[in-house]
Amino acid sequence: MKKLSITGIGPKIGRVALPYFLITLILSIYFKEIFDVGPLLDKPLLITGVVLLVIGVIFWGITGRLLLKGIKTTTLMTTGTYYLCQNPLYASMILMIFPGLSFVLHTWLILTTSLVAYTLFKIHIKQEYRELESVFGEAYLSYRTDTPEIIPLPFKKWSKKNSQ
Repeated sequence: MKKLSITGIGPKIGRVALPYFLITLILSIYFKEIFDVGPLLDKPLLITGVVLLVIGVIFWGITGRLLLKGIKTTTLMTTGTYYLCQNPLYASMILMIFPGLSFVLHTWLILTTSLVAYTLFKIHIKQEYRELESVFGEAYLSYRTDTPEIIPLPFKKWSKKNSQ
């Protein structure tokens, strides 16, 4: 059986998104008055940011463990965070960790990192999909049909389960 790549498209996203994030972080610190979202939202943004960061880091950690298990055993992971969406590792970074940092640091500029990372994700993800289809075949195609790509809310699965 063919072995799966441990990194997937992560390095392709990270090569651009991480330096971009560092630049936005530095600019946000040095030019706080330009990129600050204003005093009205201080507390709500901080609370939202901390919640997103905590959930995002937990989600990322759980996904990392599942991913390593799936790669080691060449198993299609469809439980845990993979039940919620096809790409929970990318979802945790794009939807939770980058926005959480943006809110905690009270700057809109860091939030643009999510847009950059999501754009790179959409450009490169087809490569991972082809690899998964070649290894897991119909089981993967079925999973892909029933599971959201990146937003971890599997309404289609829940509605299917309730209608049976």
